[in-house]
Amino acid sequence: MANLKEIRNRISSVKSTMQITSAMKMVSAAKLKKAQDAITAMRPYANKLTELLQNLSASLDGDSGSKFAENREVKKVLIVAINSNRGLCGAFNTNIIKQSASLFHGKYGGREVAFMTIGKKANDILSKQFTIVANHSAVYDDLSFDNVAEIAEELMTYFIEGKYDRIELVYNRFKNAATQIVTTEQFLPIEPVEGEVSTNADYKFEPSKEEIIEQLIPKSLKTQLYKAIRDSFASEHGARMTAMHKATDNASELKDQLTLTYNKARQAAITNEILEIVSGAEALNN
Repeated sequence: MANLKEIRNRISSVKSTMQITSAMKMVSAAKLKKAQDAITAMRPYANKLTELLQNLSASLDGDSGSKFAENREVKKVLIVAINSNRGLCGAFNTNIIKQSASLFHGKYGGREVAFMTIGKKANDILSKQFTIVANHSAVYDDLSFDNVAEIAEELMTYFIEGKYDRIELVYNRFKNAATQIVTTEQFLPIEPVEGEVSTNADYKFEPSKEEIIEQLIPKSLKTQLYKAIRDSFASEHGARMTAMHKATDNASELKDQLTLTYNKARQAAITNEILEIVSGAEALNN
């Protein structure tokens, strides 16, 4: 059994750790509220914009498609891995790295695959094994639509110039504070609408449908990427809050166990001292 000083030092260390994890949990909870409100407010707009774009695209002739919808033979693929700049958030970053590597070895095995990272953690790990064409970790320093739009324009340029035949987004979609869903989403080319799309013959388009679509598609793609990064940002704080909550609970449990061990050790020491005193007294009497 460890001596009393060692146990006291361990209890003090665990208490300090518990204070840190508890503070980090409170900070993440405060940031999560703001991030959750942002993604919740944005989703209806992003979904409606996508729906409108699909309705217009479905009503066009087959030969009037956009350059962003061009389906080419998939030879070169770009995977955009979206995670965070910081750790201490459970399996949040690991899940994205595993999913990105799975796409490389599985779905796109045998093809030329490169990565773009948004987040330092993915860049640090993936750069050791795969080709990284760009790292946009600085976007989290000022997460705004304009800054994300620049990244989206870079991706659109890659596709239009033929550098990549397909671009995929890999990110954590926010469901609640305790649940983040790893999502793989095709960014380019634009996926055709599935099923029948209702069109209203009373609509009057001015200018033409083709011109409207050409203006809507870049806007829609920028919004899609911004929504994915916002989803990941909210998921990060949710994952960190949950991880710090569990860490605080574990530290509290460990502190209780150490306190019990300390009390037992102290009681044993006191008992030994009493025995020594009694034994000495008996020796003097004899």
